[in-house]
This record gives sequence, C-alpha cells and structure tokens, in this order.
Amino acid sequence: MDPFNYSRRKSSVVRVGTTPVGGDNPIRIQSMANVSTMDTEAATQQAIRMIEAGAEYVRFTAQGEREALNLGVIRKALNERGYATPLVADIHFNPRAADAAAKEIEKVRINPGNYAPTPEAIRQRFVSLLNICKEHGTAIRIGVNHGSLSGRIMNQYGDTPEGMVASCMEFLRICREENFHDVVISIKASNTVVMVKTVRLLAQVMDAEDMHYPLHLGVTEAGDGEDGRIKSAAGIGALLSDGIGDTIRVSLSEEPEAEIPVARKLVNYIMERKGCAPITASPFPGYNPLAIGRRITRRTNNIGGTEAPVVISTLRNGDLINYTSPPDYIYTGNEDPDHFPDTIPLIADSLSWKRKTNVFPLFIASEIDDLKRYDTQLKFICLTYEQLDGHVMEVLSQDKSAVVILSAPGRNGVGAMRAALHKLMTAGCDAPVILHREYKETDIESLQLKSAADFGTLFLDGFGDGIMLHNENGAAAISCGIMFGILQATRTRISKTEYISCPGCGRTLYNLQSTIARIKEATSHLKGLKIGVMGCIVNGPGEMADADYGYVGSARGKIDLYKGKTCIHKNIPETEAVECLIQLIKENGDWEAEKRHTPY
Repeated sequence: MDPFNYSRRKSSVVRVGTTPVGGDNPIRIQSMANVSTMDTEAATQQAIRMIEAGAEYVRFTAQGEREALNLGVIRKALNERGYATPLVADIHFNPRAADAAAKEIEKVRINPGNYAPTPEAIRQRFVSLLNICKEHGTAIRIGVNHGSLSGRIMNQYGDTPEGMVASCMEFLRICREENFHDVVISIKASNTVVMVKTVRLLAQVMDAEDMHYPLHLGVTEAGDGEDGRIKSAAGIGALLSDGIGDTIRVSLSEEPEAEIPVARKLVNYIMERKGCAPITASPFPGYNPLAIGRRITRRTNNIGGTEAPVVISTLRNGDLINYTSPPDYIYTGNEDPDHFPDTIPLIADSLSWKRKTNVFPLFIASEIDDLKRYDTQLKFICLTYEQLDGHVMEVLSQDKSAVVILSAPGRNGVGAMRAALHKLMTAGCDAPVILHREYKETDIESLQLKSAADFGTLFLDGFGDGIMLHNENGAAAISCGIMFGILQATRTRISKTEYISCPGCGRTLYNLQSTIARIKEATSHLKGLKIGVMGCIVNGPGEMADADYGYVGSARGKIDLYKGKTCIHKNIPETEAVECLIQLIKENGDWEAEKRHTPY
C-alpha cells in the first residue's frame, strides 16, 4: 500500500450472476431487505426499490430451508419483471439453508462463527456447500462478524482481529484446496478501530498466502441518521483510501433503499483521488498500520500528549451560536477579539491578536519567524506538507508553545496529510497537529460523508490532536456537530451516547426505527454509554460485542435486556421494555443527570 497516493488493491474476479466483483470492475453497492423472505410480493417490491436506487446486489435473510427455497420464487418474480440483479442469501446457524439457497440464487453468505463448531465439521459441511455452488455457478461470501466468533476461536484468540482473521482463513484455505474461487470476504465490526485494523490484517495475511479475493466492506450496526453516516464513512472510507474494498454496504437503521445513495456518494468521493498528481513522500520507518496507536506528541496547553483531540470551530462576523456541544476553541479570523466574551477560548489571525488570556495567535508559513516575538502559552501555525522544510521543523521543535494546523487542499488531501505527518515523525518533531480541511457543501449528508472519510482515515491511522472543519456554505454549529461525531466514530473522543443498532432484516421482531427513536429520546444524555438495539437474537449479543447494554428482540412483541453479554431480563413485553432498560441502567449506576452545555 502506498499511503500517499491512491491505487486500488488488485483482487481476483468473482462471478456473481451477471454482475462480477473484484479485479477492474467498479466498486459494487449493495443492501439488504428488511421484510419477511416468505412474503414474496413485499420482498420483490422492496428489491425493486433497492435496485432502482442503484443496488447491484440485494441480500435476504434465510433462517431455514423454507426461506431459502422461497428465494427462488423471488428470483423468478424479479426475472419476470425484468430485473436480473443478483440475490444473496444470508445464512447463520443453518447449513442446510445454505445448501438450499445455493441452488436458487447467485450468492450465499455464511458466518464462520456459527456455521459449524469443529474443523472436521467445518470441512464436511463446507465442502458439501462448495460442491453445490460449483454445480450451480453460485458465489459465496465468507462473512466474519466481530461479536460472533466460534467458542473454539474465542478460546484460542479471544475477541480480537487476529481471531477474526484466523476464522476467515480457515474457510479460505478449504476453498483453495477444493479449487473453488468464487469467494468474497467480509470482516465487520461496529467498532471502526477493530474493523479497519482487522481488514488491513486480513489483506496482509491473504497476500502472504497468495490469495487475492475481493473484499466486502461495512461497519455493522452503524445506526441511523448522522451517526450512522459518519461512522460508516469513517470506517469504510479509511479502507477505501487504502485501496481496499470491492463492494460495500452502508448499514443504516433506515429503509434499505436509503442506504444506496449514501454508499454511492462515499465511493464516488474516494474515486476522485484517482489520477491526482503524485505525492512524493516516504513512510516513517517505524510506522505499522496494523498496530494503530496515537502519534506521540508533546502536550501544549490542553492539546497533544494524552489529551483528547480538541474541536476548533470557525466563526466570523462576531456571530455567536448555540452549540449542542461547544467547541474547545473558536477561530475568529481577523475579527476583533473584543467582539466576543472573555470566557470563550479564541484563535485570532496574528495581526488581529490581542494580549488577552483567552486569545491565541494564528500564523501562516511566511510568518514562521514571528512566533518567537509572541510570548503566549499557545501559538498556532497553519502549514501544508510542502511548507514543512528544515527551518520550519527546527522552529516547531524548539518552540514548545507551537501547534500546527495542518491543511491540505485538493482531492487527495488525505494523502498530503499522511505525508506531512510521516515527515514530522521521521524528523522527530513532536509538535501537536490539528487536522484542517475546508469544504463547499450545500448538502449536509455530503459534508458528513466527505469529512468523515477524510478525517476518519487520519484519526484511525493514529494521527491528529484536534480537528478543524470549515464548510464555506454551511452553519458553524452543523460543522461542529460533525466534528464531534467523527471523533466519536473513531473512538478518539467520546462526547455522547453511542447506539449500536442493526439495520433490520426479515428476522427483525419489532419496529426498529420507532424503537431506536424512543430509546434515543430516553438515553441520549448518557455520555459515553454504548447501547445495542438489535432486531433479533442472531444480531443480538454477538453483533453488539462491546455494548454496555442491549435491547434484543427475542420473540414477536418480546424483548431480552442485556448487561454486556449477559442476559438480565427475558421476554419482557415490548410496551414495557424501554422503561425496563432505563431501570436496568439505573440499577447498575450508569444513569446520569442530563448534561446541559452553556451555549456561547
């Protein structure tokens, strides 16, 4: 991987009906139905909506042989209406359902964690499936999920990236031994740090064994709304930036057709980096993308060191905004600092700076030698990769009050920022770095996706002591909320409740969207708490692997409540379940009074 210049990982081509994946084929977009697989008309209509929104594969759950066989009926109904888009069967606990589905549709997804318990059983059941797939021209997706590793893998590796990769490789080696090549792989987690590290590790392990299967990317149980989009764009975007990924799904707790344009926007944005002017840079010799750790920097005021990354908002014309979450600093440009209250930490252009305890100067590269004339505890200097010459490095190393605001205009800003940070590490310069990007988006969703893909990649690389996002066409409060969302999604700064909520499928036992809304309304003030909201037991304790509490459908109208991975209450009526969840959180001492931020 060249971390500075975009190039796509070379993968083998897999036949999936009329829509091959991998190789030089476009990055494919897909989604999953959330209606019953046994409701043929509803399933057909929903598939058509997804296809017309741009889905290139449509997945359905197949809990048993009955559902698997009905996929053939749905396939026929779609064919009759002129839709040849490949269908995918989603299988968890039932190998017989996988065998049946492989005879009916174009692709079958199995979960190694619950497909078969022992190596002997795996080989016996899996080879049987491979033979059926060979006979019918059916592709397979080996889909490993963070929270549903087998007991055998857990005992050996624990709930780790190494365990997820080992689980996957066990199946891939059988595929190679059986001369079966139409295989796609996914390794998913709701934790973006785990997801990115694991996929990078898998790509490396496969390369070492001369395997080049296509990769399906997704952040599982990402949630809905802004949080779901930011979390997905951060995790998927980081891997796409590495050139990894042949097909993606953005998992949102919304209608499945809503996922498609989000995924398409994300892919299109990353693809803009193709053909950019090459960046000449060298990686820091000690940097290991598989051992993600934060770059070591000195602490300057409350920036750098072990401090959480700061948020810097841009505000001009003396306007004051009611922020939901107030930023740590506000950049005011050439505005007179006296126009703002003394309680707000401000960053002002050097020529507008005033000696006040809450005001700190910002310099540009040509003013580098002026830093020594300003006796303040904190100074900011805006730099690009090209401006990091020897003299600048020397000043940054000597002036312990200096903080870099690293800017990177252009389509490959991520590559330029990576180059700058590797250059700083190679030079042994420990100055803190604020990551800064400017956008001109009128569409909030586009801003969420683009900024999360850009900043998320860098924070997941272990870079960044702060974030500064400026959108020329948008409100500062919106940009500020997105910045906090990006830090939350990359697990670098927790500022709100995190919801690990599944997008729903034919197994879902209650109305996910309305339930998520009610749980959010009741618990959104619980900063730092992770709550899983799962439609069924398959996506229950497994997929919410690191949730503090879980709300899981156990039967129609019945809910199980979890503390961690332990079921505390079973079969609670759905009408009472949210209140019972609140009571469970209170009983365990995790309920806090709502934190109200004083608006600026």
